[in-house]
Amino acid sequence: MGLYEKIVNGEEKLSLVGLGYVGMPIAVAFGRKIKVIGYDLNEEKVKLYQSGIDPTREVGDEIIKNARVEFTCDEKKLQEAKFHIVAVPTPVNDDRTPDLRPVEGASHTVGRNLTKGSIVVFESTVYPGVTEEVCVPIMEKESGLKCGVDFKVGYSPERINPGDKVHRLETIIKIVSGMDEETLDTIAKVYELVVEAGVYRAESIKVAEAAKVIENSQRDINIAFMNELSIIFNKMGIDTKSVLEAAGTKWNFLPFFPGLVGGHCIGVDPYYLTYRAEQMGYHSQVILAGRRINDDMGRYVAENVVKNLIRADIPVKTAKVAILGFTFKENCPDTRNTKVIDIIKELREYGIEPVAVDETADAQEAWRLYGIKLADKAAVKNVDALVIAVAHEEFEHMTETEIREYFNPSHEKRVLVDIKGILNRRDYEAAGYLYWRL
Repeated sequence: MGLYEKIVNGEEKLSLVGLGYVGMPIAVAFGRKIKVIGYDLNEEKVKLYQSGIDPTREVGDEIIKNARVEFTCDEKKLQEAKFHIVAVPTPVNDDRTPDLRPVEGASHTVGRNLTKGSIVVFESTVYPGVTEEVCVPIMEKESGLKCGVDFKVGYSPERINPGDKVHRLETIIKIVSGMDEETLDTIAKVYELVVEAGVYRAESIKVAEAAKVIENSQRDINIAFMNELSIIFNKMGIDTKSVLEAAGTKWNFLPFFPGLVGGHCIGVDPYYLTYRAEQMGYHSQVILAGRRINDDMGRYVAENVVKNLIRADIPVKTAKVAILGFTFKENCPDTRNTKVIDIIKELREYGIEPVAVDETADAQEAWRLYGIKLADKAAVKNVDALVIAVAHEEFEHMTETEIREYFNPSHEKRVLVDIKGILNRRDYEAAGYLYWRL
């Protein structure tokens, strides 16, 4: 009887290493079918899961409460599993080189608790070669076992979109790969237990690693093009959103829009690919050009806040600015690598100390990562400029009356910066606002 059959029959367990926005939903999904151990080194997070609380809001408290997953921060529990899935973040350093410490740390942890006959599948986004050239040697050293003889490895890139209730693990085709045909077959069958959309069997681990890293790089480049168009059209006095709506009537025009590109995927993954390319002697031109544009958009937005304050005859240095939204994307509490912080930092250069409001965001994380104390929405009054930075549902449904209440009533001109264009431009301009958007 093979490993797959033993897992299905309940004779062997599956472990999930890393219980964040990606790992936890995977653990919960597999928990409906087989025995699952959910491991994370963050004791506070594990206690929340054990208490039936979902801090990520990806599946909800009720599902966590009833999840058939053994949540633990005891790494030795991993010895009970034979199929391990590693889903830890892969950030970048300050110099924008890959920070492999999380995936290396997970490899050490799994290696210390690896048993013969196991399969380890990595889901973390990496450049081609990391699984076999970085992770495998660590696991071999920690376990004393030989890869290909005592244990096998594979790679299956995560495609979960945090905050997206439509494109989930179950509904997105899953790329799977293995170090040999037998391993690939087992990995594919295991994932097919939960992925209703089916799996795609990549021909090698490196192909699967490369496929993932270019998915987000492609999106990054397309958004960078939209951001560059926004800069150009702004100089021309043309509304970018109106241009895109017109161009979008053509059947093959791609529906991308300008915006802040943050988070732990699109704003990070391209650097993994370009880093590896540099090692091979090739300096990226298109990919890094897109990154430069997107990384500079926070500063660009802040500059336009200041320009509009000047247009409204409001002293810049004493201006009171409120920013609605601090997460890296809408309807998601994750603040990691949010580009809203770039707006705040740039405004500070002009002597402005903006106040940030976001009831969706993880306030503790915002304070820990950035030293930003999120304000209560009701406490924000008499502002000189309002920046809607994230398209949370709560902001999309705001009325003009609600927005007006934020402003200093003595101003004849109210500066409103709507980065994602969630409001009707004509309505607000007709109501006397100095309205600006990307």
